[in-house]
Amino acid sequence: MKDVYVIGIGMTRFGKYLDLGIKDLVAEAVKLTLSDAGLSIKDIQSASFSNSMWGYFSGQDCIRGQVALQPLGIEGIPITNVENACASGATAFHNAWYGVAGGLYDCTLAVGADKLYSEDRVKTFGSFLTGLDVETLDAHFAAWRDAYMNLPLEIPEGDSNPGGAGENRSAFMDVYAGMSRYHMATYGSTRHQLAVIASKNHFHSSMNPNAQFQKKMSIDEILAGRSVNWPLTVPMCAPVGDGSAAAILCSGSFLKRLDAARPVKVLASVLGSGTRRKISEDRKDISCRASKKAYDMAGVGPKDINLAEVHDATAYGELHQTEALGFCPFGEGGVFAESGATTLGGKLPVNPSGGLESRGHPIGASGLSQIHEIVTQLRHEASSRQVENCRLGLTENGGGNLGFEEAAIGIHILERIQKVI
Repeated sequence: MKDVYVIGIGMTRFGKYLDLGIKDLVAEAVKLTLSDAGLSIKDIQSASFSNSMWGYFSGQDCIRGQVALQPLGIEGIPITNVENACASGATAFHNAWYGVAGGLYDCTLAVGADKLYSEDRVKTFGSFLTGLDVETLDAHFAAWRDAYMNLPLEIPEGDSNPGGAGENRSAFMDVYAGMSRYHMATYGSTRHQLAVIASKNHFHSSMNPNAQFQKKMSIDEILAGRSVNWPLTVPMCAPVGDGSAAAILCSGSFLKRLDAARPVKVLASVLGSGTRRKISEDRKDISCRASKKAYDMAGVGPKDINLAEVHDATAYGELHQTEALGFCPFGEGGVFAESGATTLGGKLPVNPSGGLESRGHPIGASGLSQIHEIVTQLRHEASSRQVENCRLGLTENGGGNLGFEEAAIGIHILERIQKVI
């Protein structure tokens, strides 16, 4: 396998863009990425386009990448369309990586975009059901209810099993609520710890000009937020939004031809899929399995990582990932966050961008926005949210849900280097 480097990154600010289409958002992200790399369209030899919901909202079910990229003059080259639920962006990056690592191309583009915001809220929230097996939805949620309904927890009256999933909230919030409850009953984690994580991410995003939310929120404000499904409140959950992000990857021989590149090396790129593990088998979790492969590929361990961007569709998502990725023991993710370890200036800053909770979560773009943040940090160009002296960064991007874990996952480990000589 050849060495692979990220030499260009770009993204729109995530938010709500009723006046813009997918093509507009993609154009902005790609132009920023080309400018960042100091390249032109003719340098791109292959492209991987990530999108989940364009077909659902606008009917563009096929040839999405070709349709989005042709107006920019990207045509004639191989364009692969990627859909892997919320892990789509990481999957597009993986495709672009192995095109170079395998020696097929010297310069590839990964770009992701989605527009989820709609004035039809039922349609928006209903879209997330497609990240599940739509033929077995009743059985799926029955299994989750069986897992958490009789746990020894004091849940506010009327909030133990609220209806309306897919109508007034994403069905994934119910999945995360179930995960949260199980962890609380099993390990003793608390709502306060979830609020600590959410408050930390809103603090981080206040320094990120690309974040959808840029306002600090205290722990008390997080806890006082409107309930989504206990123990989760609105500020603990990723918002609906629109946006695009992209990255350009290249080989070492291509990099040597560039005078002004600020490369970041890809040490590991791993994709995985979910299994039918039991909810109690947390050490068989998809993130445990995939991260072990990534650490082995990179020749590093969890203790070597200086910062991470993880898939925090809710605050519990981050708590879980810090455990599953090996940053702290199982059961101690909440304590780890309360210690300040995951905050800027702490032992292992997590989601310095603000994460999905606060940076935003346009599904097809999210995994690539994580790459954008880690590359920015490893270049030491993150301004007020810079993680000091960072050399190794990790991204974890999960998508969909089958059984008791994500249906898909992408994990990448990136390294700060000087230009290849």
